[in-house]
Amino acid sequence: MRCTDIAEDFPVVDLDSDALEAARLLARNRLPGLVVTDANGAPTAILPASQVVRFLVPGYVQDDPSLAGVLSESMADHVADKLSGKTVRSLLPEDRPELAVVSFDDTIVEVAAVMARLRCPLAAVLRDGRLVGVITASRLLELALR
Repeated sequence: MRCTDIAEDFPVVDLDSDALEAARLLARNRLPGLVVTDANGAPTAILPASQVVRFLVPGYVQDDPSLAGVLSESMADHVADKLSGKTVRSLLPEDRPELAVVSFDDTIVEVAAVMARLRCPLAAVLRDGRLVGVITASRLLELALR
């Protein structure tokens, strides 16, 4: 089985997309992440949902998770405030990991190897440098467990 057989249409955002709208897209569709494109529409990064969550949690709580217990649940009410006015670019880490991309004619084993090596929940499928779809880890598992 090749990537062209299993790649799916998937929401894409660009680096300058609104961060709050990207987070809503992730939440509304329960996506593991989003492919981020540059101004030319070429994939440049994967924005995992976990990275958006990380952006929302204060650094001091990330450093010492025991402090999370002292934060009130009303902190969740301010999630939109933290993302408001930000772009997707600001959610991406400065030291971005290698982009999880595969070729349209790669096998599912090759896709699995890329995802495993990069610890990424999805891979962008390219043909002639253009995005033709996305393969998620859950789709890959579905096929592998048949």
